Amino acid sequence: MADPNAKMTKATPQEVMVSVVLGLVAPLIAIVLVLTLVNKIQSSQIDTDSPEIAEKAVLKNIAPVAVLAAREAGAQRVERGGEEVYNAVCMACHTSGALGAPKLGNKGDWGARIAQGYDKLIENAINGIRQMPPRGGDAELSDAEIARTVAYMANKAGANFKAPEAAAPAAAAPETAAAAAPAAPAADGKAVYSNTCALCHASGMAGAPKAGDKAGWAPRIAQGNDMLYKHAIEGFTGKAGMMPPKGGNTSLADADVKAAVDYMVGLAK
Repeated sequence: MADPNAKMTKATPQEVMVSVVLGLVAPLIAIVLVLTLVNKIQSSQIDTDSPEIAEKAVLKNIAPVAVLAAREAGAQRVERGGEEVYNAVCMACHTSGALGAPKLGNKGDWGARIAQGYDKLIENAINGIRQMPPRGGDAELSDAEIARTVAYMANKAGANFKAPEAAAPAAAAPETAAAAAPAAPAADGKAVYSNTCALCHASGMAGAPKAGDKAGWAPRIAQGNDMLYKHAIEGFTGKAGMMPPKGGNTSLADADVKAAVDYMVGLAK
């Protein structure tokens, strides 16, 4: 049993102060660490309130998978080399690694693919594989152009594939050159949408109205086609988001942009 005559030890004021301070140190350290982490995260984020930075970010995100370019009717098609095709069609995905594409020059990305062999890589590029569309989204690419482009990209990552040589263009016969050129084909709104517009308008990225969303398109359709064409061609920044000129693909002709607008308007009616 405890001695009833034993005296309890009393803490001095100094000991009480030390205990209180030590009790506050741990929470204060935790708060400082949390604030430091939050500040670090915030400093790494894009300032989306800055129109210039926001526009650059959107343009990067919506770089088209393939470019739809109109060629003069009756003009002879010239076969292109691998690097030229890469710059015109493949760069958007194979430079950034978008949609899982192996990056140009990245041996880690290309090693297993190169091991499949040149013929298999050409076959996959022609037919499409996983998220890559057939012929990289450009249906006009010839098999030889695709073979050159595959060799160009694979060789940058350590392969030693021999690409087919580009054939010299044949001279046009005088009567063919002098013949009247046929009328240019009508712009294909659905194709332009698929190649350029779908990245934003299928997902609603950057405030874009989703294709087929009647509620989202109704106030825009009410403005009239001329206003829709103007915004699509020249670009537009509003409260909900922004759209770069011609959806970020400035090589599109105005007629192609209008056709894409008509196609999306039709989906929302």
